[in-house]
Amino acid sequence: MTYVDGFVAAVPTQNKNAYLEHAKAAAAAFKKHGALSVTECWGDEIPDGELNSFNSAVMRKPEETVVFSWVTWASKEARDSGWAQIMEDPDMPQEMPFDGKRIIYGGFQKVLEA
Repeated sequence: MTYVDGFVAAVPTQNKNAYLEHAKAAAAAFKKHGALSVTECWGDEIPDGELNSFNSAVMRKPEETVVFSWVTWASKEARDSGWAQIMEDPDMPQEMPFDGKRIIYGGFQKVLEA
């Protein structure tokens, strides 16, 4: 069953081009190690919620933009194997053009695609 890794981060808006270059390099590494697809989305309309939101979850600062991304794998096993290889891959970018301590990520079993 398809497995998805999801990510939400706050990226300094001025670093958009650097982020895209980082994302392209990371996507190549993910795909080299078995990912089916990598999707990157630059925030365009991110409202604040009453209790929580993408903005508050990543502690977005006024000069930052929220990014929402996901990586699709054939299975959890493919994802686990791929991640193990990615962590050893010298082509995987190490420096991030955003504060990696505020990234939110997790693995998800796909239960519906309509």
